Amino acid sequence: MAGKPHSLKISLPAKIPAHKTWNKIFFRRKASNSHASQSQFNNYPFLANGLEILSNKTLTFHMEGALLKSSSVFPYFLLVAFEAGGPLRAFILFLLYPIICLVGKEWGLKIMVFVCFVGLKEGSFSIGRTVLPKFFLEDIGNEGFDMVMKCGGRKIGVTDMPRVMVDCFLKDYLRVEAVVGRELKVVCGHFIGMMEGKKASSAFLEVEEKMDSSVIGISCFNNSFYQQLFSCSEVLYMVSEADKKNWQALPRVKYPKPLIFHDGRLAFRPTPVATLFMFMWIPFGIFLLIVRATVFFLLPYKFSMSFLCFTGLRGTLIRPSSFPDGADDEQKQWGALYVCNHRTLFDPIYVSMGLLKPLKAVTYSLSRVTELLAPIKTVRLTRNREKDSKMIEKQLKQGDLVICPEGTTCREPYLLRFSPLFAERSDEIVPVAIDFQVSMFYGTTASGFKSLDPIFLYMNPTSHCSVRILEKLPKSFTCEGGKSKFEVANHVQAQIAKALNFDCTSLTRKDKYMILAGNEGRV
Repeated sequence: MAGKPHSLKISLPAKIPAHKTWNKIFFRRKASNSHASQSQFNNYPFLANGLEILSNKTLTFHMEGALLKSSSVFPYFLLVAFEAGGPLRAFILFLLYPIICLVGKEWGLKIMVFVCFVGLKEGSFSIGRTVLPKFFLEDIGNEGFDMVMKCGGRKIGVTDMPRVMVDCFLKDYLRVEAVVGRELKVVCGHFIGMMEGKKASSAFLEVEEKMDSSVIGISCFNNSFYQQLFSCSEVLYMVSEADKKNWQALPRVKYPKPLIFHDGRLAFRPTPVATLFMFMWIPFGIFLLIVRATVFFLLPYKFSMSFLCFTGLRGTLIRPSSFPDGADDEQKQWGALYVCNHRTLFDPIYVSMGLLKPLKAVTYSLSRVTELLAPIKTVRLTRNREKDSKMIEKQLKQGDLVICPEGTTCREPYLLRFSPLFAERSDEIVPVAIDFQVSMFYGTTASGFKSLDPIFLYMNPTSHCSVRILEKLPKSFTCEGGKSKFEVANHVQAQIAKALNFDCTSLTRKDKYMILAGNEGRV
């Protein structure tokens, strides 16, 4: 429970005016059992103030100390090393971890910055926008988030990490006006792995000039590189490590902005222990990849499914009681069109395995390597509506077909807009809901090498694929029944979203690639 303000004697730099001293500092103490259920507003007194009072206040908060549950920044640097520099750079950083812990905070930060950033191109560095926001959101404490978002005025984020790592996250997701962090030195368009001085940051100088007495600060007891900035606060609230251990993770429903797109290969938070396990697993994972791929391509589905399940690639199949049979297809001489959402490049294969019959798949962007290795026939769409429509009709006359109208994968529980192209070519439409979970590596990428997608996917220690075949669309919900192609596409999207408990969006493949890769996603 929070105590009253304590009067402390603090040595301040001579240039700081007397009226900008730390005149109030609140400490949150460990609550007793009798007060365990008290509101967090009692723990942090300024949260009990009305919004009309806080709307005029400027909030300065320390990201690592007041927002994130974990104060360790090592996992974020390892993500930068792995995703931007490759596994070798990440392995070198991991080997240096004991030294980083021994040399102290300042020198440890310099070592991590040098290993992660030296040689990287400044213009192509996008990890802070495409990869790190997911892990930052998962590490935010619910209590810390409430503290930061309670203030409706200006928000200034302060971080010990290089600003390029957190700037996009704080501005895009928390609507922070300014981010104060260390700048990286650049020579000939490349990072040289060194940081500018603390006061060299333009954001620091700008914020320091605009600071006034109506400022609330939230920091931690660990020394921050920008304590001088917090010393300008009218009121400073301190958060201890003991407090943060009791924080709860921020629920997805409270995300200030939906996390729909993110990139990168690592599907787990790379703590030192988890990273050790990853590097120990990779040699065995490569061997298991070869075995899995060999069995999958050489043996029939009935036998390969059992072996893949034994090696950790598990799955579930749910089929409706009234499943369309082959008699109707033979009578109409027209194949069924299986319309599924897109989670991995193996989605059509999983549908084929679930039905225990070979299917053809139409795709938007498979790499040539993946097309050659695919165990089922794939047909590439040209993005010419007239040509693609005729091609789908031709393939349906030859048999059943699988299509993913989203056009690209989405890792989070959201569905992208369904292209209505499939709706006008068939009235035998069977929606298929697919969900896929991995334990170590993502088998999809927007900005990386797509030819490595199946390799990373098969290297996972475990994965789980859920395939749910829904009821065939009634004719009244098809174009033949009087519905427009857009109504059919939206209805199928809604049916699949309901089955998976996902949310529908109007975002497209182009939106995803423009956000993550800066292009339209043509392969």
